Amino acid sequence: MFKTKLVSSLEKPFLHSRIEDYRPLSFIRMMKNQRLSFQLLHTLVGIDTPYRAMLALKIEGLPAEYVTARTVELVPVAYPIYPEIRDDNYLSKEPGLYPDWLQPLHYGGVISVMKNQLRAVWIQFDPQGNVPAGSYTVTVSLMAGEEAVASETLTIEVLNAELPPQEMKLTQWFHCDCLANYYHCEPWSERHWEIVENFARTARHNGINLLLTPLFTPALDTAVGGERTTVQLLDITVTDGEYSFGFDKLDRWIEMCNRLDIPYFEISHLFTQWGAGHAPKVMATVDGEYKRIFGWDTDATGEKYARFLRTMLTAFLDHMKARGDDKRCLFHISDEPNMDQLEQYKKSKAVVADLLEGYTIMDALSNFEFYRDGIVETPIPSTNHIEPFIESRVPDLWTYYCCGQCLDVSNRLLAMPGWRTRSIGMQFYKYDIAGFLQWGYNFYNNMHSVNTINPYADVSGEYWVPAGDPFSVYPAEDGTAYESIRIIQFHEALEDCRAMKLAESFWGKERVISEIEAVFGKEIKFSRCAKSADTMLAVRAKVDELIAEAVAKEQ
Repeated sequence: MFKTKLVSSLEKPFLHSRIEDYRPLSFIRMMKNQRLSFQLLHTLVGIDTPYRAMLALKIEGLPAEYVTARTVELVPVAYPIYPEIRDDNYLSKEPGLYPDWLQPLHYGGVISVMKNQLRAVWIQFDPQGNVPAGSYTVTVSLMAGEEAVASETLTIEVLNAELPPQEMKLTQWFHCDCLANYYHCEPWSERHWEIVENFARTARHNGINLLLTPLFTPALDTAVGGERTTVQLLDITVTDGEYSFGFDKLDRWIEMCNRLDIPYFEISHLFTQWGAGHAPKVMATVDGEYKRIFGWDTDATGEKYARFLRTMLTAFLDHMKARGDDKRCLFHISDEPNMDQLEQYKKSKAVVADLLEGYTIMDALSNFEFYRDGIVETPIPSTNHIEPFIESRVPDLWTYYCCGQCLDVSNRLLAMPGWRTRSIGMQFYKYDIAGFLQWGYNFYNNMHSVNTINPYADVSGEYWVPAGDPFSVYPAEDGTAYESIRIIQFHEALEDCRAMKLAESFWGKERVISEIEAVFGKEIKFSRCAKSADTMLAVRAKVDELIAEAVAKEQ
């Protein structure tokens, strides 16, 4: 016997789960330019049934050109979470197979329904503003030839309203070297450029509008004394001790971003991670020989690197100003400095501070003193250290999370439920968050970038960080990016925030916050996430209700 059920996008069905334990999705609202995802759960039960049935998927009631279906595939997770974490808002803390990556339908559109295994098909409706407002009855069926052996229905109401544009800046660090390594192609060869653009397109599709731009090979997650594969965009020549710069690859990068509607460039860090004590790896042609001229053996504030950096930044800014693109750039000094490194960070920043006056200089950090003492004007505190920054009303406040944000706060780890990942949208909205940073869009290396990993076999950077922290997309064989459940759930959080802003335009922010907190059942804080799909869906349903009421009054 076939058992099926339509459920929300917030669920992560495990093979051993019971379909009866999931609440069916029967009605949902959306905006005309929203992307709506839901899932068809399916299984085969009974003593006399075969171990597998091959069935076609049929979706009726929506314009076919705006509907895609993918299978939810599982990955092995050996390291789901730090063992000392005491937090009950996880799906599991045990190793096993976890649902995550989304594979386009193959077998000619036929799917495998397995005996005593619960699996899912991910269905997405993306009307792109082209479908009239109204109520649509959607029927999803599994077909054996012309016969529907199982069918489920869902009513989708498309409101006569559109989400406002995304205002928040969003970056997930884009690792060009990982793409060259995984696909075994020469950095900045034509094949590499093609793959980079494919992955950047998927990033933009999921709300990333600020792309890590490697003027130098990023000084991130690299062993002291080690190197990552060279992917610097600047061509540097040294002749008789004087520097000159070529910007051809940078210009091609900018043109790619323009094609993809990526408006901002996140310039790679000017000094090494965790303290700003050294120079990043810098390659140059010196009197005809291509070699490394700066790196771990370079004092960050020494005369030689300081002269180079100031020369480079002057030439870079002149080039960007001539293009009219300089104000699209945001800059970093060093990632995640701590209090022991405050003075070194301050000295390194002083090397370039005057040249970058009027531009955004931002860094991920957790110590409030960096902001209090005026060392960093645009701090990016982690979500579990953000309270002092909120209390001090830091203007245009950013936030970030990584492996350490796994107690109480939202994150996108595989072991976390979708409602926890999506909770960050209402937090963004309440606290007027201007930007968000996460370090791993496509980091396919292990700790300190010693080796390349197989992301389909290891989602923890070779047991380095909890599964899901290093990347949100999987590398497809053809050089495109497969989305994960997690990156879509995060994008839904961004759309929640945009919907709340739309509701605010009708009712005011105080009313919107009051309404959603009443549904949420408590004050919204970064340390408080939804504990069920029902709660998260109810929050969004209340926002949609406010919008529907306002739209009805206008008609």
